[in-house]
Amino acid sequence: MSNVIEHQRVIDSATRLFGELGYDGTPLRLIAEALGVSPSAVVEVAGDKRTIYVEVMRQAYEAERQMLDEAVSRAGTGRAAVHEIVDAYLDFHVANPQNRALWAHRWVDDATDLSELEDRYARPLFRLVAQKIRHVVPPDVDTYYLLGTLVWCVHGFLGSGLLDRSRGIRRADDRAAVEFFRHHLHVLMDRLLVPRVPPPVGRPRQLTNG
Repeated sequence: MSNVIEHQRVIDSATRLFGELGYDGTPLRLIAEALGVSPSAVVEVAGDKRTIYVEVMRQAYEAERQMLDEAVSRAGTGRAAVHEIVDAYLDFHVANPQNRALWAHRWVDDATDLSELEDRYARPLFRLVAQKIRHVVPPDVDTYYLLGTLVWCVHGFLGSGLLDRSRGIRRADDRAAVEFFRHHLHVLMDRLLVPRVPPPVGRPRQLTNG
């Protein structure tokens, strides 16, 4: 068994395994076996499992941050900007299912001893987009909850698909389903961006004698 291995190969293999099995379900030995090396060789090149996982999540964050940086920079103004960011976010996760898989495991209490990763890697992304769109978000809608709604919807679609009107489930490998879902997201965001209209104030009832 050869113990010569590159650091990025370790990270790429670990990304796939953590995405499939989660952090808790992936022993260091399994990463080593997937690479055809010994566990000690993996540790020497990339560190222990915890260190590898943090690097996997960092690289996943950097890829998503680069995408959002570009989307925010080129986005226009108003609702059009929201639509452009929605499209970039959806397209990124359709093309990078491993990123969704890594976060999906965390949402079911995987790697609970690494609880700081949301603040380290998710919060900056929310802040980046919130700064771009907050001026078009009405005062009765929380900007972070609006972005959370986007995240929940996209990851829900990618994880479970959409129930077709006639039969079966339509998933993200169906391009037509992705485009239908994209349209739904645009409509949903538009509805959330509409300010609440106060109820009309009726004329006071006049009292009459007799």
